Amino acid sequence: MSKLFISGEVFHGAGTLEELKNIGGKKAVIVTGGSSMRKSGTLDKAIAYLTEAGIETQIFEGVEEDPSSATCMKGAEIMKTFEPDWIIGLGGCSAIDAAKIMWVFYEYPDVDFDAMIKPFTVPVLRNKARFIAIPSTSGTGTETTGLAVITDREKGVKYPIVSYELTPDIAIVDGEICASMPAHVTSNTGLDALTHCVEAYVSNIDNTIADVLSKGGLEIVFANLKEAVENPGNIKARQNMHDASFMAGLAFNNAWLGIVHSLSHQVGALYGIPHGASNAIFLPNVIRYNAQATERYPDLAKVIGKATAEDLAQAVETLRSEVNNQAAIKDFGISKADWDKNLDYIASNALADPCTGFNPRVPSLEELKAIYNACYEGVIYTEAAAVAG
Repeated sequence: MSKLFISGEVFHGAGTLEELKNIGGKKAVIVTGGSSMRKSGTLDKAIAYLTEAGIETQIFEGVEEDPSSATCMKGAEIMKTFEPDWIIGLGGCSAIDAAKIMWVFYEYPDVDFDAMIKPFTVPVLRNKARFIAIPSTSGTGTETTGLAVITDREKGVKYPIVSYELTPDIAIVDGEICASMPAHVTSNTGLDALTHCVEAYVSNIDNTIADVLSKGGLEIVFANLKEAVENPGNIKARQNMHDASFMAGLAFNNAWLGIVHSLSHQVGALYGIPHGASNAIFLPNVIRYNAQATERYPDLAKVIGKATAEDLAQAVETLRSEVNNQAAIKDFGISKADWDKNLDYIASNALADPCTGFNPRVPSLEELKAIYNACYEGVIYTEAAAVAG
């Protein structure tokens, strides 16, 4: 028997933010990032809809990119005073992920963050509040996943906190909210969604529903990402990308991810490389590496009119170029000396990352280092390079 893990209610389509006026409750805390949601008017709209529903609202603004556990505890302190029965994550994945962990600290003030790093150890939630996710970027799928990525800045490590308890009760997938998203953010997040589709499809968990969602999401990304980047006011393309992101999130929430994410988590934490950008650099070479262990990549290639795993890898590289994304880690200004100094550290952390356990091929430390080095230079990974060390 299998169970499908999904947000309790999902509203998708342009204008669905308005559904906030139909929820019941007394108090809500809206957690958001910088100023983009306020500048676009989305935050004011959300407050107005909640007011119409008779819900008192308090705002927690300023969640940073790659949020820390300290930020999450700060938000929880506000919640303990205000006592909301709804927590709303509004904005990019950082705001929503932070809101999820604030929710945990609100319900369990003494919970040990380090203990939650182990998958599926978040305690039972919904004793005090329920959760609404309203994404403003089309990439992570956090609006339907039991996942929150939190950064330990002292260690330079990103921790994926994994628990189905974190799956939102309501997801609002409104493409209009994305209309002001800058081109580079559209590009990065769209390539993140693409990576979710690919990794969920080839993971070592067999899930027919996730397979269909992965294929459908991948087709939508290839058909719409370039248009969304070049013509940001095209709400149809925006909504299509938002739906693809949700589909990809639902797919990996039920089949999980692989070493593209394990590798990306480390360079994001240590070097601040945007997650979608690093995923797009690692994905083609991970396809080449994993093709030795799975025959599933040609299925995805056929969705976009191609035939082989290598065709798929090259199609990702072409799309990455078309939406103006970097092709090598060194393009972010990381010196070779700095890279070599940290290589063992980040490769070891990648090997221990929870996503590695779902990869179709079990990697060694040396193989991860070889993939890292190929992607640092922006060259094709080969098995010979891994053997050479």
